[in-house]
Amino acid sequence: MPVNLQPPIADQLLAVEGVRLGTAEAAIRKLNRRDLTLIELAEGSRAAGVFTQNRFCAAPVQVCKSHLATTSPRALVINTGVANAGTGEQGVANAKASCRAVAKELGIAAEAVLPFSTGVILEHLPVDKLVAGLPAAKAALKADGWYEACHGIMTTDTLPKCASRQVSIGRHTVTFTGMSKGAGMIRPNMATMLGYLATDAKIAQPLLDKLVREAADLSFNSITVDGDTSTNDSFILIATGQVGAEIDDEASREFQIVRGEVIALAQWLAQAIVRDGEGATKLMSIAVEGGKDRDECRQIAYAVAHSPLVKTAFFASDPNLGRILAAIGYAGVNDLDVNKLRVWLAADGEEVLVAEQGGRAVSYVEEAGARIMKNAEITIRIDLARGGAEATVWTCDFSYDYVKINADYRS
Repeated sequence: MPVNLQPPIADQLLAVEGVRLGTAEAAIRKLNRRDLTLIELAEGSRAAGVFTQNRFCAAPVQVCKSHLATTSPRALVINTGVANAGTGEQGVANAKASCRAVAKELGIAAEAVLPFSTGVILEHLPVDKLVAGLPAAKAALKADGWYEACHGIMTTDTLPKCASRQVSIGRHTVTFTGMSKGAGMIRPNMATMLGYLATDAKIAQPLLDKLVREAADLSFNSITVDGDTSTNDSFILIATGQVGAEIDDEASREFQIVRGEVIALAQWLAQAIVRDGEGATKLMSIAVEGGKDRDECRQIAYAVAHSPLVKTAFFASDPNLGRILAAIGYAGVNDLDVNKLRVWLAADGEEVLVAEQGGRAVSYVEEAGARIMKNAEITIRIDLARGGAEATVWTCDFSYDYVKINADYRS
């Protein structure tokens, strides 16, 4: 079961003016499930994206990046079941063919279509099935289609992930709605996870490009389930421009409001992925403070978050917390003075000092650690005592089910 994550409620997902969504069952890999999602954008919409840094970058990511650099987007097409990654030139040709098919359906240019795929790697996209499913997806297009769409992009997710926010900017009500998918092969290194966030605000392209990178860095680039970076990771920020005057000043109050809403929603979507991590029973926040810079804080946070020994200990609520110190020690911060750092465990309003002065805190007793670790949401706070930088990474524990899910993934 996901960690304190509830399924979205359809009437709480707000339509974004200039966005319509539709889904279909195209039998891309399995029968009787939504596996094709079409998103139509109003003319004049702008988009920016960040993508996987995996060298086996999937064909749709290659095509999507090329199209984003070419023209304004008018549509997105997303399929599940087959990732179209590790498929060479044929994969790129298939991704482009899917764009042409969408363009024909909607009467737009093929370069205005952004393709996305998620699923099994090393298998070719069945373009004929995708094309056959497009008329149904087009017929289903509607402004309040977010609920169906967030179901349509799932793979090993146990719950769909979608949320909305709304804020007043001047005389206008601006809406933000986003969805994400992912539960395993999660350690986005952007710049299998997909995230889409749309707003009807009008944002200048340079600010949109900067905002998508910042939002990704503070959300999707701050999570890990298993340390594996997918070939298909993509996060797209869309601004349809249907509401309000153009926001083109980074220092303006209007942009700061938009920035805050985008980052908050992106963080919610990213944390939802960790809460639904394959086999997860606990959400762990690794909060590192007192660093020389943010990079070293993230380096140490990820070392702790990726450690199978740390993750399995938290699954068992076993206060074998020397594993945390070991992970800090091998993180690669070579001039770290371990005699100065301190480590706490915290949950449900209680915080316990675990380590200080290079070893176990004098006040620490294992009963307190075990009590904290029985909670579903736990914070590991680490003070490096060497500067003013900080960073937080969110992860989950490793349970027996993680192995079962990934052993049976293709069956």
